[in-house]
Amino acid sequence: MRDSQVGIGVVGYGYWGPNLVRNFSISPDARVVSVSDLDPGRLGAIRQVYPGVSTTPRYDDLLKDASIDAIAIATPVHTHYELAIAALRAGKHVLVEKPLAPSTELVSRLIDEADRRGLTLMVDHTFLYTPAVQKIRELLVKGELGDIYYYDSIRSSLGLFQNDVNVIWDLAVHDISIINHILDEEPVAVSATGSCHVAGSPENMAHITLFFPNACVAHVSVNWLSPVKVRQTFIGGSKKMIVYDDLEPTEKVKVYDKGIILDRPPESAHQFRIGYRAGDMWAPHISPKEALQTEVEHFIDCVRTGGQPISSGMSGLRVIEVLEAASRSIAEQGKPVAIRQLPGRLPERARATA
Repeated sequence: MRDSQVGIGVVGYGYWGPNLVRNFSISPDARVVSVSDLDPGRLGAIRQVYPGVSTTPRYDDLLKDASIDAIAIATPVHTHYELAIAALRAGKHVLVEKPLAPSTELVSRLIDEADRRGLTLMVDHTFLYTPAVQKIRELLVKGELGDIYYYDSIRSSLGLFQNDVNVIWDLAVHDISIINHILDEEPVAVSATGSCHVAGSPENMAHITLFFPNACVAHVSVNWLSPVKVRQTFIGGSKKMIVYDDLEPTEKVKVYDKGIILDRPPESAHQFRIGYRAGDMWAPHISPKEALQTEVEHFIDCVRTGGQPISSGMSGLRVIEVLEAASRSIAEQGKPVAIRQLPGRLPERARATA
């Protein structure tokens, strides 16, 4: 398949589906063959914008189409597993909108099915492909920040309320995927609290703490009831610190040469003095390239070459493990919950680059 275009089918043309279709359409290595959606109005919109793309309300049409090599799934979370497993059994490579599936058990089944058939299974953790997160990861890998002390993130906005997942499965999933991608340590436990302010709906705000084997700690605050949209992250290290604001139009990442200096007199080891270091701030160049375009190109390359995706099924599994543990902690009023450490997770941390 190296020398031919990858045939793409997309299921779901609601919120995220149009972005997938657009980015696959502009890739010279892919061809959008067909889009499936249950809404006739959406199918009509596709035909107007992409007259060369066929449309169908029947998902089975995509599975039976021999010209479709891969299927991108952009539907509600509770449908992800059934659609993805059907695509894999039909011999199609699969890209699934986050989160990969509603439970670790179902994600494990998808991984096993893809491995057994030699197919690419990739989850749409789009933030891993943003130039900003790629730059942060590069700085951490090079040791520019030193030992990582903390990761603090606020991710809030007014909506979008969802019925089948709570706010941590919608918003915190981004930070958890970023944390797993950029840090050397796996979290071992999580504590979380959440609140619901709309009767009959899931939690709309939550605070999550991730514990690591070393001194690093991560805090993630997510909220669907914020008057303003906030996408801000602070990463503190022993050498330097980072402020990452995804809403900044240009200087999304700022690196501060600031920190503390511990002075321990040898004659009184139990006492120490803290000094403060204040150096320069610099903003590295961040490419304006759209993250989803990078992700789509990476998916196509993995399909054509058999390479391992950065946001592979195993990456999706690690995220779901944390989400499940956080959900259990919320149900127990913040009680810390251990995160199950599965065999074979650490080798996947061979750091591929997007």
